[in-house]
Amino acid sequence: MTETSTYAPKPEFVAQANVSGMEAYRELYRRAEETPEEFWAEVAEREFDWFEKWSHVFEWNPPFAKWFVGAKTNVAYNCLDRHLKNGRAQKIAILWEGEPGDERKITYQELHSMVCRFANVLKNRGYKSGDRAIIYMPMIPELPVAMLACARLGITHSVVFGGFSAEALKARIKDLGATVVITADGGWRRAKEVKLKAAVDEALLECPDVRDVIVRKRTGSDIPMKDGRDHWWHDLEEGVSSECPAEPVDAEHPLYVLYTSGTTGQPKGILHTTGGYMVQTTATMRWVFDLKENDVYWCSADIGWVTGHSYIVYGPLAAGATTVIYEGAPDTPAFDRWWSIVERHRITILYTSPTAIRALIRQGDEWPNKHDLSSLRLLGSVGEPINPAAWEWYYRVIGKQRCPIVDTWWQTETGSIMIAPLPGAIPTKPGSGTLPLPGVLPQVVDMSGKPVGVDQEGFLVIRRPWPAMIRTIWGDPKRYESQYWGRVPGVYFTGDAARCDADGYYWILGRVDDVMNVSGHRLSTMEVESALVRHPAVAEAAVVGKPHEITGQAVCCFVTLKQGNHDHNALGTELRKWVAHEIGAFARPEEIRFTEALPKTRSGKIMRRLLREIVTTRTVTGDVTTLEDLTVVTRLAAQRDEE
Repeated sequence: MTETSTYAPKPEFVAQANVSGMEAYRELYRRAEETPEEFWAEVAEREFDWFEKWSHVFEWNPPFAKWFVGAKTNVAYNCLDRHLKNGRAQKIAILWEGEPGDERKITYQELHSMVCRFANVLKNRGYKSGDRAIIYMPMIPELPVAMLACARLGITHSVVFGGFSAEALKARIKDLGATVVITADGGWRRAKEVKLKAAVDEALLECPDVRDVIVRKRTGSDIPMKDGRDHWWHDLEEGVSSECPAEPVDAEHPLYVLYTSGTTGQPKGILHTTGGYMVQTTATMRWVFDLKENDVYWCSADIGWVTGHSYIVYGPLAAGATTVIYEGAPDTPAFDRWWSIVERHRITILYTSPTAIRALIRQGDEWPNKHDLSSLRLLGSVGEPINPAAWEWYYRVIGKQRCPIVDTWWQTETGSIMIAPLPGAIPTKPGSGTLPLPGVLPQVVDMSGKPVGVDQEGFLVIRRPWPAMIRTIWGDPKRYESQYWGRVPGVYFTGDAARCDADGYYWILGRVDDVMNVSGHRLSTMEVESALVRHPAVAEAAVVGKPHEITGQAVCCFVTLKQGNHDHNALGTELRKWVAHEIGAFARPEEIRFTEALPKTRSGKIMRRLLREIVTTRTVTGDVTTLEDLTVVTRLAAQRDEE
């Protein structure tokens, strides 16, 4: 991470930007820091409709926060009804493409009708504010419809990613206390059907509290339906009204619970509430993506992850955007599927993950170069730190050196983007998330909470509560307090290692448990990975520490290569020398393993925890329900045994 390249915003972009120039950013940030309640109240009043106004903006009983105390609003109302009154009724809200090639364009008026009808379906089945629903669906428009219908009635929802197993689904149903499951017969992924209803049936063998299963027909496959419990979505909608008033709910009403795996592998339910989440997520849409009325915005994440909640559904729709949803895989039917989507739908903003970028790099430049990508005006990155080599490729090959890149840092727990460049204001440095957004006060500290020096590695904390923050862990407030507010007293502990350079730019180095200690040197796995992918033969790398009797830990690297013929023995030697040259002799990898694929979640994150298990115990015992392809881990473990 030694690159010093800086890319200033282009004057033509600055001229039209929502936040134009560094002085505008500094003034926005200053106001949010000095008068936070006044600042957020102004954003909330300007952007949203409230049924009742708040008595006060903020209440803090550490570690529990409340925002817009006493206010009544509704997220679905602000995502839909508000736009019908302001001239967006006929604007495309959702532009959807299925993996087989089917398409739907749904206006705000049509989406409003769809949401109201399904809300009436839920209401007719007896569901009301305070109830909980599990949504387990493919990436089809009915997924956001189900979310918004729940929000409209005050039903707290939890979207379970469609790649989860029946066992993982069962655990989430039970923990949430859900009484209704909304699903589909299946979905398409790499031209194969992902059978969702079958997983629901298996999960519900041990979930007696679920009264109803509502099934949307997508693939048309033959599925069993249990009398009295299972209902076809289209049957329940017959003759149902497309008018359903939005339920006024408290600003602190639970909007959704999203389960995420902790370091123990035990899922924990992250609770986000209504008012503060809505306000900050929508504000960041405008700041970070420089959103304009005519933009066609595509976030390539799955809605089952927080990125999909905040930046496919709630943020874009509250901001009145056209949001693109794609059902399938980026390599189906070929490696140019994404670029075909960009070209055909004239996408202007693309927000994706570094893992996806590296996978696309591996396939070669000819795939994007076959397509007209001139509609793009802004690129974004999310999920984990983007290494400088991938940043440069993204900028050069996809953005044609025209498009600013917003490299965003945030978490499931933060609810919205926290650190990112504002594209018309902040010069970017490849690999750095740059500066914090208004209202976000980060710091890099040691474990006692003392700030570390410039360019010194430490723990990233947030010094002040923010509107979209996690409110608690569902059903476990003590775990919330100890995990997030007890590690470094008085501040939110992110669990990420970071450093802050002389310009105040933040460099996220990965999870704290992704920091190795080699012969007394603290070494970030991200730093070694960045060095490896700068080598012209390397497409992607994942680095973990393994126990070593002399150095404490040794550097173990898993590497995938770009296409071509490679001598693994010679290349392994070359890469060890390369890392030593790029970082220092102490960082020289002890072991480099070449592999066809790395273990990843469907959101694109490399599961380094599993790689650590493989190199230390040769077995995998932790939670693997988030894996996209379990066989990757099986092959890596088998490879170890053969050695």
